[in-house]
Parts: sequence; structure tokens; C-alpha cells
Amino acid sequence: MLDYKSLRIIFLGTPEFAVASLDALVQAGCNIVGVVTAPDKPAGRGLQLQQSAVKKYAVENNLNVLQPEKLKNETFIDELKSLKADVQIVVAFRMLPEIVWNMPQLGTINVHGSLLPQYRGAAPINWAIINGEKNTGVTTFKLKHEIDTGNILMQEIIPINEDETAGTLHDKMKEIGANLLVKTIQEIATENIAETEQQETRNEKRETLQHAPKIFTETCKIDWAKPVDEVYNLIRGLAPYPAAFAILNHKTLKIFSCNKILEQPTETIGSFLTDHKTFLKFVCSNGYINIKELQLEGKKRMNVEDFLKGFRA
Repeated sequence: MLDYKSLRIIFLGTPEFAVASLDALVQAGCNIVGVVTAPDKPAGRGLQLQQSAVKKYAVENNLNVLQPEKLKNETFIDELKSLKADVQIVVAFRMLPEIVWNMPQLGTINVHGSLLPQYRGAAPINWAIINGEKNTGVTTFKLKHEIDTGNILMQEIIPINEDETAGTLHDKMKEIGANLLVKTIQEIATENIAETEQQETRNEKRETLQHAPKIFTETCKIDWAKPVDEVYNLIRGLAPYPAAFAILNHKTLKIFSCNKILEQPTETIGSFLTDHKTFLKFVCSNGYINIKELQLEGKKRMNVEDFLKGFRA
């Protein structure tokens, strides 16, 4: 049995979601010998170089930072080898070449925002809500060639509330995932952790596998001819970013928050009703979507009451 604090760990990640996991490892006393993140990129009006959220955290905590442009670069590979990591951890990072993920003796671990093998892909949080799931979860697993298919190490179920959005689930999941990651590292150190092949898991449950592809613009366009529940789930699953949208007076209307009214409409599907003061609701096939927070093209994000003060149908 090893002391998990003695394991030499390289962490690979970029956005805020990954910071929670890196921080949990640091707080648990793990030995982070290197942090790999995206290169600084120009952003904003002045095109100032911006650091990734992971880099900011790493610098503040005096961790060794590597920012390769290309993951197969010989200099970068040599740097990785020199760090002699026992294990690598990947959280919200780009696809790794085999020469990188296959380097450590104990393998490379990924944290994924679903209960694998369900929702493999780039947007598991969004698609779980869009598809109306009541539960999702987080999985730690070993990387291998095919994306999100490696052996499962640990999982934790997360309930999806009726009013859950991608944003609230994201924030909940990053903390739960961070804690599960620490537990996984501790179990790896005991050398008793069981690995479960995803193929076996799928066969035992006999479940239809759902996928989580990248979200594109066409995914975000609302089809008012669909049932209220489907439209409601789409809006929740895309809030706050990239946001579901419709067309209102020839302009794009992004919708961030709403509730649903299950009541058979008599109005034309896709039309809207408003009192010009307190409500704006769109007609679906079997009810209404009542908008709470929105943003019209060229305007700022606001609640519906403020929007209606200046809105003319």
C-alpha cells in the first residue's frame, strides 16, 4: 500500500470546472508535480493575454505550469517524462495523444460529468437535462484510445431537480466530481481499487446509450411545435450558455429562464401572448412557455418585466 500523498501527480485542465478538482487535490495534500493547461490567449477589446482559470490557480499556489501549443511537441514530452509522474489526471482538457496518456505507470484518470457509459462526449451536463433525465452523475475512469470508454473506477449519482439548469448542475457537479477524484486517488494508492469495463456495465443494465455531442447553433433553436416539456428541458439544458433561442420580430431572442404551463392552447403554435407588463408566453403544441429571463438581440439580459417596458409587438 502506498501513501496517496507520495504519488507524483500531473494535472491537466483548463476552465473553472477543472479548478475545483485541482484545489481538492491540493487541499488533500496530494503531490502535484506539474500542471498542464492551455497557452495564454488574447481576449477582450485590448486583446490582452488571458491566462486559463487553471493557470491562475496554479500560479497562485506555486505549482509548476506547462503550456504546450502542441501535445506531441518533443520538448513538452521530455518535460513530462522528467517529472516522473505516477499518475496523470485530466479534467476538462483537450484530447490527449497516446504518448501522453500512456506515460504514467498508474495510468491517466479522467473525470467525466455523467454516469458512463451514458452520455459520452463533449456536453454531458447539457444533454442529460435536455433529454429530461432525473439523475446523472460523475465518473472517474482510466483513459484509453476511444473517447470516454476506459475502465470505470468510481461513480457518484447526482439527482437533477425539476428546475435544474446546466449552470446549476455544472456548479454542483464540479464540487462532487472534485471530491470523488480525491477518493479515487486515495483508493488507487491502496492498490485495491476495482476497474469495471464499460462494455460489461452496458450489458448488465441493458440500457439504451445516450450520447453527448458538442452543442451547435442548430441545437439551440426552439421548435415551438414540440411539447412543452421538451421545450422546457431544452431551455434549462442550455442555460445560461449558449442559451436556447427563438425569433421575435425578426430578431434573435435568447431565453435563460422560464416556467411551463400545461394547458391545451387555442392560439397558433409559435405565437406569443403578453399583457405588456408581467408576462410573455409562447404557444407550444400542448401548453405554454412563460418567459422569466431573456435577451433580445442588441439588448442586455433582463427579466421579463423590464423587457416588456420597452417592447412593442
